[in-house]
Amino acid sequence: MKPRLLLILMLAVSASSYAQGPDDSGEYYKNADGQKGAALKTALYGIIYNRSERAYGDLWTDFESTDKRADGSVWDMYSGTSHFTFGDDQDRGSGGTTEGDKYNREHSFPNSWFGGNKNTPMYTDLHHMYPTDKLVNNKRGNNPFGETKGESYKSDGGFSKLGKCTYEGYTGTVFEPNDEYKGDFARTYFYMVTCYEEQIPTWYTSFTTQEGMLATLDGNAYPGLSSWQLAMLMKWAKNDPVSEKEINRNKAVYAIQKNRNPFIDYPELERFVWGDLKDVAFSYDHYSTTGIISVEEPSADQQPKAIFAPDGKRLQQLRKGLNIIRLRNGKVVKMIHIE
Repeated sequence: MKPRLLLILMLAVSASSYAQGPDDSGEYYKNADGQKGAALKTALYGIIYNRSERAYGDLWTDFESTDKRADGSVWDMYSGTSHFTFGDDQDRGSGGTTEGDKYNREHSFPNSWFGGNKNTPMYTDLHHMYPTDKLVNNKRGNNPFGETKGESYKSDGGFSKLGKCTYEGYTGTVFEPNDEYKGDFARTYFYMVTCYEEQIPTWYTSFTTQEGMLATLDGNAYPGLSSWQLAMLMKWAKNDPVSEKEINRNKAVYAIQKNRNPFIDYPELERFVWGDLKDVAFSYDHYSTTGIISVEEPSADQQPKAIFAPDGKRLQQLRKGLNIIRLRNGKVVKMIHIE
C-alpha cells in the first residue's frame, strides 16, 4: 500500500530522475545506495579509493586534460592574473619570484599533512592536485584553508589572501582562496577525508608537528574534519555550487585515474554525509536535495489521488529509491525509503 502523505520531499538533483547515476557515472555509486551519514561516507570510500595511481611526473601532462581553459592556457585557481602556457611556463626549479612567472603542482591538501612523497596514492591524487602560480603557492605553504583579512599577504588584486583566521574556531594563519573557487576546494576536501578516511587517524597521530593538519582534521574516520573547518567548508560549498568547470574536470580525472569525486557528481552530497540530511538514505539514481512534491488528499481507500513533482509533471507511482519525508507543521515526523 502506498504511504498516506500530504507532503513528500523527493531527494534528487531535479524533478526528473536519473535512469542511472549522473554525469555518465552509470552504476558507479550503486554500492552506496540506501546508506546514510557515516555509513554513506564509508560506502563512498569503498567505491572511490580504487584508482590507477599516477607518477608525479605524469601530472604535468595530466593537467593539460584536467585544467585547461577555453583559450588553451593553464587554469590557475590561486592567481587572478596569471596566464600560463602549458610546458613553457612549467616550474623547472627556478623562477617563480613574481606572480605570473611559473606554475607548479599544488597539493591543495598539503602533502606534509600525510607524510610527503613516501605516502601514495594521495601524493599524486589528481582530485586534489592543481596547477597553481608558484609564488602564490609558496606563500600558502602548508597553511590550512580559512578566512582572513590577508594582513600577511595578498596576491594580485587580493585574489588570494594569507593571514590570521577570522572564522570562529581557529586563530592561526590560514590561506583564503577567491570566492569563485571556494566551493571547488571545499568539495576537494570532502573528497580527501572520504577517500582516505582510514588513514586520517594515522595522519593525526604521526604528523603532530603539522599545525594546519591538526586544525583541519579531527583525527577520526568520521566526521574527519574538525568542527570549525567542516562548518566553514559546508558554507563555502553552499555559496559556490558545483560549476561546469568542476564537472568537466571530474570527468577528465576519471578518464585518467579511474575514480570520481562524488561531491561533484552529486551536488550538496555533503548534506547527506554531515549535514541536515544525514539521516536520509542516499539514492544513487533518484537523487535530489530540493523539491517538494505535493500529494492530493487521500481518497476513501487511503490511496493518494496524484503525486506531482516540482516541475508540475505527474508521477504515476512512488518509485524505488525515493526518500519520503512526512511533515507536520514543517517538522519531520516520519521518513520512509522506498525499497
